[in-house]
Amino acid sequence: MRLWPRRHRHDPLVCREFVELVTDYLDGALPESERRRFEAHLAQCDGCDGYLEDTRRLVTTLQATPPPPADPATREALLSAFRELRGES
Repeated sequence: MRLWPRRHRHDPLVCREFVELVTDYLDGALPESERRRFEAHLAQCDGCDGYLEDTRRLVTTLQATPPPPADPATREALLSAFRELRGES
């Protein structure tokens, strides 16, 4: 628990840019220099820290949620298309 909020200092990585980079950060796809800037901003901005944690929870929830089954008409249309591709009747 943090007793004093961090102050958001002016940083070239503004919050809007931070939001655009969150997915790449979580995927480990940011170049080293961008990752350092991202983490420096994160250390200074409570709002972005909260946004990152919310995004992490959302990604974890989505990964744990099984995809819904295809409706019967869609399933049959896909099976029919695969049969056609394979030359089956």
